[in-house]
Amino acid sequence: MTALALILAAAAPAASAAVPLSTYVEARAAEMNGDESRSAQLYALMAEADPADRTIARKAISTAIQSGQADLAISLAKQIPPNELPIDARLMLAADQLRRGKNKDAAAALEKGVTSTEVDLFGPVMKAWDRTARGKNDGIESLSQMSAASPLAPIINEQKAAMLFALGKPDDALPLAQRVLVQSAGRNTRLRLAYADSLVRLKRKDDAMAMLQGDDEALAAARSRVADGKLLGMAIATPSDGYAELLLAMAIDLGREDNKALPIALTQVARHANPGNSEGTILLALLYDGDGRSKEALALLDSVRQDDLLAGEALDVETRILGDTSDYSRALTRAQAATQAAGAGPHDFSRLANVLGDMDRHTEAAAAYGEAINRTERGANPELWTLHLLRAASLEQADRWGEAKVELETALKLDPDNALLLNFLGYGKLERGEDLDTAEAMIRKASALRPDDASITDSLGWALFKRGRVDEAIETLSRAAAGDPSQAEIHEHLGDALYSAGRRIEARFSWQAALITAEDQAKSRLERKMELGLNTANAAP
Repeated sequence: MTALALILAAAAPAASAAVPLSTYVEARAAEMNGDESRSAQLYALMAEADPADRTIARKAISTAIQSGQADLAISLAKQIPPNELPIDARLMLAADQLRRGKNKDAAAALEKGVTSTEVDLFGPVMKAWDRTARGKNDGIESLSQMSAASPLAPIINEQKAAMLFALGKPDDALPLAQRVLVQSAGRNTRLRLAYADSLVRLKRKDDAMAMLQGDDEALAAARSRVADGKLLGMAIATPSDGYAELLLAMAIDLGREDNKALPIALTQVARHANPGNSEGTILLALLYDGDGRSKEALALLDSVRQDDLLAGEALDVETRILGDTSDYSRALTRAQAATQAAGAGPHDFSRLANVLGDMDRHTEAAAAYGEAINRTERGANPELWTLHLLRAASLEQADRWGEAKVELETALKLDPDNALLLNFLGYGKLERGEDLDTAEAMIRKASALRPDDASITDSLGWALFKRGRVDEAIETLSRAAAGDPSQAEIHEHLGDALYSAGRRIEARFSWQAALITAEDQAKSRLERKMELGLNTANAAP
């Protein structure tokens, strides 16, 4: 019996060797219903029955990769000549070779790929890792030939820094790692953990602690472990580790597109290359959620170990998905449990506050943000102003403007030139008719700091309107509407200003535009304006 047949026998013991034509229909139906695991097994049965049909074989391989059935995908791929395999299949075969220590074979196969991505990126990087694993410096030197202007340059630099650490050259690695961290917003925490773990392994504890500075929950937990003399288990130290990171970096970049098939495939291959990398699990959950597969996403997140340094990040994603699917009870239970655990920190209470805010329990959310603030060491978090801002927003929604104003003023003391804070406080005063000169000055300062921010431009235009400078307000609000055509509040403000200037037909066009995205309360107000015109009862606040 072939390896493929053994896998299929375990996955579908009732299947017979003779596969009817109706199996294709069943496979397509399973695929359309989101059951990719079943679909892959059915396609594989068809490929086994007719080995000459490369189309079905390639479909079976891709579906197996998408559904996380790496062994099935590998067994199928080994039966097809490499030059007839799709790129995801070749990437999976390379991952398997790397896991089995066949670094040179994986590098050679990728470098001889049939697509430019393999030839220009995967092959050279894996060849460099193979040389690095052998203690050679020339692999890293070969990667330096890539242009700094290449969109792949940041990924290459991540890899080069990891290779330098793996070679035991922290003094060479650190400057490059620092440059990488400036450019890696989406993966900053993960890379800090990886580089810090390498530094710990190289007996550079102080450098590791410096690498872990920041208010992120994972970084704080990592600092505690390093202080106790423990490794983090996050280093990018082998060709297999490096390959997984390369794929994940590309998947994150591609994941911004609507079609999630390729980034999901890359992430699944990365998870096979390095099963212990929880970043891959969390990323796959995000991709599944973005593809409308929230149930599968939640199941993945549940597999992240509680002692994993990225467990908090997994819980953040889980509670958000639960909220998006209106499962607030479960989201609240999960968030509350984290705050009751030993050593619960600011992030745990911020997460709880987010869930409570989504449930419109704003008073409780404000209290949770307050606890997050209380648990934040003074001076330890340069972004502490954000917690005060979030608490202020919750207090305002709970109709406790006086307390919200105090939070905003406290936040401004921490960051006096913060445009978001200036705009929030200035606009809040403006809405309530408080100290209009100060309110306008705050909003003007915010607009000068962020002239392209449509929301702040809207605030400035509304301040001008409130102060009777209607023509100037219309010009400013028109710029805001052009900057963000989807924001209902801006269009309503512009409509009110146009109506007040006697430009009633234009006003109705603006109100109509606002109706497209307006929420219920604003929608009712806009509908009254469309019917009756502007009056004191239906004017925007």
